Amino acid sequence: MLDVFNGAMASTMRRIGLLGGMSWESTALYYRLVNEEVRERLGGFHSARLVLASVDFAEVEVMQVAGDWTAAGALLADEAAALERAGAECLVLCTNTMHRVADAIEAAVDIPLLHLADVTADAVRLAGLDRIALLGTRFTMEQPFYADRLRSHGIDVLVPEGDDRTLVHDVIYDELVLGVVREESRAAYVDVVRRLVERGAQGVVLGCTEIELLVGPDDVPVPVFATTRLHALAAVDFALS
Repeated sequence: MLDVFNGAMASTMRRIGLLGGMSWESTALYYRLVNEEVRERLGGFHSARLVLASVDFAEVEVMQVAGDWTAAGALLADEAAALERAGAECLVLCTNTMHRVADAIEAAVDIPLLHLADVTADAVRLAGLDRIALLGTRFTMEQPFYADRLRSHGIDVLVPEGDDRTLVHDVIYDELVLGVVREESRAAYVDVVRRLVERGAQGVVLGCTEIELLVGPDDVPVPVFATTRLHALAAVDFALS
């Protein structure tokens, strides 16, 4: 009977659209997590029904540095529309920073975008917390698009002080997006989190998908909200709902 149920679930599984490449290391993590979760829930040989668009991060990074978010939004909106044409029934933008252009993406498609900040906020509230630290790229930590989305859920957001923000950002772009994971950088991140906890943070949001390659729940003394995993599980929830 269970095999019949699982077969029925698989036959109605909705197709996930992954918009990634920013960086490809984190997109690979999304792909693995989504498929592992589908297999865990359905068993057997099941895997996710999905389509993937992977952009050239070098092009996007130039737009980020130049502050040309309009061009970046247009690029990702085109990719999102292509995913919809390919049969995607929801969109998962596999990057925290590029949620800066979520509005442009949503305007280009008729399928839902599973907004990463909303998914993260739900997990923070479910844990009973209302004051968290946010780590991410300089864009995510200093611009309001992400923190304000979290605040709209009743969550107070703390970001690192100036030098710590620079350290967190530089490790992401100089190491993690290149697949480099250094113990010295892990120790530096742990120190950054410690200072945020001293300021009152009850937990820490890893608001850049690559940070999960460096820091995990065993590294810091407060709950860790790994946005990639949370986002991937939300995508599976949607696909199997």
